[in-house]
Amino acid sequence: MRIRSGLWRVAELPTTKAGVERAFSYFTAGVRLGTVAQMVPAVQLGAARAPHEGAYLACWGAAALASTVVSVVVLVRRRPLGTLASALDFALACTLLVLGPLVLAPWDRFGTWTAFQPGYALCVIITAGGVRGLGLWAASLLAVSLSYVVYLGGDVGVDMASTAVGNVLTYVVYALVARMFFGYTRRIAHDADASRARAAELARREEERRAQVMMHNGVAVMRLLTEQGDDVSRARLVGQAEVELRRMRSYLRGGEVYAADVAGPSVGLTALVRRVCDRFADLNVTASLDLGAGLRIPTAQAEALERAFESVLLNVRAHARAHEVVVHLDGDGSGDGGGSGVAGSGACSGGWTLTVHDDGVGFDPASATAGVGLREVVVGELRRRGLMVGIESAVGEGTTVTVHSRPGPEAGTTGPAGPAGPTVRAAFADAS
Repeated sequence: MRIRSGLWRVAELPTTKAGVERAFSYFTAGVRLGTVAQMVPAVQLGAARAPHEGAYLACWGAAALASTVVSVVVLVRRRPLGTLASALDFALACTLLVLGPLVLAPWDRFGTWTAFQPGYALCVIITAGGVRGLGLWAASLLAVSLSYVVYLGGDVGVDMASTAVGNVLTYVVYALVARMFFGYTRRIAHDADASRARAAELARREEERRAQVMMHNGVAVMRLLTEQGDDVSRARLVGQAEVELRRMRSYLRGGEVYAADVAGPSVGLTALVRRVCDRFADLNVTASLDLGAGLRIPTAQAEALERAFESVLLNVRAHARAHEVVVHLDGDGSGDGGGSGVAGSGACSGGWTLTVHDDGVGFDPASATAGVGLREVVVGELRRRGLMVGIESAVGEGTTVTVHSRPGPEAGTTGPAGPAGPTVRAAFADAS
């Protein structure tokens, strides 16, 4: 019962090339078997009135057998007939039309199913719209039309001429419509397959990007742990390594959980910045956060900001050789009076700016190349969360990274930034 019901669930067929071809096989079988069903009621009368009963039954049997075989073949193949089979199918239709005058009385050639040959030829034309070769299709249509003229012979009176011409035009019109139907549906399936392949490729690239973002800081911490250093410096890295380990485990389990154990739609920005600064106490971080007191940002935005802030400080630790790092958080004073949002009320109504400056060796913006840390963890992730990034550096003068929020409702944006997104004035060496 399951196989039977599954066979005819045309609406559940996949919208792929294979699914469309299988739908065509159902269409072909339906048309061909439907034609046989129309031929059956008149076979006895046709045989009785035919000049040669045996020849009539032989022609009728050939048409019925061919339609049945074609239906079975296309259902088994799950696609329309191939080129050779279609040529043989057309050849049989033409042969039956040419033999029509020998097995039919003249008065039976129009308007009755005792003269099954024109109807059989029409069903062949309709189902042959799926033939790939345009040349074969056009030549076969011409052959059927000429065979129909032979089928009419010289016994058609003036009063039936319009009917004969109409029947020939029916062949042509239905052939063109069927060809258009098959061709356009195949094109839709092709475009659907191409779109799915493109979506799969984009999903693969996005997963690669997510893996880079989630693993980057952890890899940097592990590298620092394996380098030579005293026990004190290693101990400072243990806490951060545990944070990165939780993130990696969460990612491998199929989710992204914010590192801090927070609940609700927003996170206190000052607490976030101070927590990251505490993890890098060995860098002699000076944090000025009073002007950002009370600011809150969406949890997803906070997660991206924390990772980016950590990536910046990891670069300072690994490359800058800085004596001091200054972190400054400032609300722009709009909205609720200087960005003093109410805890738990969601994202801050005003904008804010986070600046990180180190007095390290700096770098030459013209020769530096952005790595995964800068390109994805800092600029890419923050931009996707609606934040803007500016980076400035010069050899011997250190590096300054500035993160800006957009004031008002846009502060809570989680989609990609528009054309006025991050402004990166310079790149710096990546920790990876």
